[in-house]
Amino acid sequence: MIEIQKLNKIYGDFQALSDLVFTIKQGEILGLLGPNGAGKTTTMRILTGFLQPTSGNITVGSYNVVEHSLQIRGLIGYLPESAPLYGDMLVYDYLAYVAAMRGLEGSARVTRIGSLIELCGLKEVAHKAVHELSKGYKQRVGLAHAMMGDPEILVLDEPTSGLDPNQIIEIRNLIKEIGKQKTVVFSTHILSEAEATCDRVVIINRGQIVADGATASLVHQFGGGDVVEIVLENVTADGVREKLGRVAGVARVEESTDEAGQLKFTVLSQEAQDIRAALYQVIREQGWNLLDFHRRTETLENIFAQLTRGN
Repeated sequence: MIEIQKLNKIYGDFQALSDLVFTIKQGEILGLLGPNGAGKTTTMRILTGFLQPTSGNITVGSYNVVEHSLQIRGLIGYLPESAPLYGDMLVYDYLAYVAAMRGLEGSARVTRIGSLIELCGLKEVAHKAVHELSKGYKQRVGLAHAMMGDPEILVLDEPTSGLDPNQIIEIRNLIKEIGKQKTVVFSTHILSEAEATCDRVVIINRGQIVADGATASLVHQFGGGDVVEIVLENVTADGVREKLGRVAGVARVEESTDEAGQLKFTVLSQEAQDIRAALYQVIREQGWNLLDFHRRTETLENIFAQLTRGN
């Protein structure tokens, strides 16, 4: 169990983190989400012992980062956004070097390197120089490095940054595989990554937590009521807004135009109730020409934009 306790970090007049409080369960894949500059990397650097908090603390088991930084580093494998690799070394030699630094010797070293090459999908490039690798493979080498000491916790800072779509999928699948054995904490501003990978997300904005929970529960919590989008032809906006606004359960009606220049009305319900039948009944009674009628599904991306707007 990891507990973040009223964590604050101040640089001069700038408060990077403000009273962060959350927990990370053992065996959980947790995503730290937020815009650039929100405080994700600062939180991770404090968690991994590379930075001291201004106030507050983080405990990992019976240790805390203020008093037991070295012990906590022994429990954590850390992959920063730009993995610090030695480009001139062969992949296998580099991992052997990392293993030696971790105190692994003889058959134990060979076995550990072999298992990480297998897990991280490095067989094809094991005897290539690191500088010859694509960024996706370099990230895999960085993951193998972070896991060499068999840490209980893996902390990954923007692990898919700069990767192409295929590489992103590969790293995502690798993180999910690793998550079967480890506690994984990773930061990202790519919402699809969090939805596809995480058990839970914590959204940070301007150094403060604005949401914490499973993606589905956040969508339910912050998504508000039902949203129905309607496109009509040959109607007056004022007349439609008036008629639809009278439907029981409707909170408001917003007007815009779609890509074809047709009037589009976004109807929001007061609560999470299905108002489609009542809306359709009004459309039929008025004889309006209906071009499109559908319920909009709220996504984590919509919630993220709502919670971090104006960052």
